[in-house]
Amino acid sequence: MKLLTFKKNGRNVLGVKTEGGVVDLEKALEKHPHPEIPTDIMDVIQGGDEVLTKLKQYVASLSLDGSEAYMLDEADITFAPALTRPSKIICVGLNYRKHADETKAPYPEYPVLFNKFPNALSGHKQEVAIPKVTERVDHEVELGIVIGKKAKYVKKEEALDYVFGYCTTNDLSARDVQKRVSQWMTGKSLDGFAPVGPYVVTKDEIENPNNLRLTTKVNGEVRQDSNTKDMIFSCEELISYISQYMTLEPGDLIMTGTPEGVILGKPIEERVYLQPGDVVTVEVENLGALTTKFVAE
Repeated sequence: MKLLTFKKNGRNVLGVKTEGGVVDLEKALEKHPHPEIPTDIMDVIQGGDEVLTKLKQYVASLSLDGSEAYMLDEADITFAPALTRPSKIICVGLNYRKHADETKAPYPEYPVLFNKFPNALSGHKQEVAIPKVTERVDHEVELGIVIGKKAKYVKKEEALDYVFGYCTTNDLSARDVQKRVSQWMTGKSLDGFAPVGPYVVTKDEIENPNNLRLTTKVNGEVRQDSNTKDMIFSCEELISYISQYMTLEPGDLIMTGTPEGVILGKPIEERVYLQPGDVVTVEVENLGALTTKFVAE
């Protein structure tokens, strides 16, 4: 199931992508009431398998041919971040072998973790302002893992049992700010610097998260093209490792690192950082393409 969040009268509303269009669950429930169907993606995630099963059954019971008022054309909706209120956004640095190679960094012995905050969240087709404090904004396509249930001291072999689903993310980075000090947070958590979406795709639709193609296009030109097979630490290893140090909660987001092809990886004389007017589309196989347009602050 592909879940999304869109703007409706200034509010975030849950939608479900189907072959016939997007189901506006709020409007569907007006015509076909059901007391146990949420209209917020975080409520679906926190409700676990029981709520997700009821949601799937409810959507399957609807007429999805596009004739109903609750069926929307995806082109007409205003996307919000697919994941709206994660308690934690945990990011992983230097997790692809070829990305470490291009930046001339040694392969880490343990996952390199840093954080973003909810202010950084932005949605598909949303404009992101290039802040005045940076001149070196870079793109980083990444696979996002959405945690589905409370996880602490998780064994690697059981780690994927704690996943709700996956999403396409872009770990936007202000390289000049990032490199001023040893801690990366200020260069990573600027407003809008964590685009997430268009969808959260439930884990049953993804056979192997460690074998997915990732791409980035800047103004239509392919800049990154790799596969999660190149990750140094697999999805299972990351979930297990992080859970040794902090409790993962339903709705938490893990951004698993980026492959080679970032601007920082080019020779200095070839680095052309993102500018107002640039359009960046990142995509992870089976999870959807996520587009961001950059504007001046």
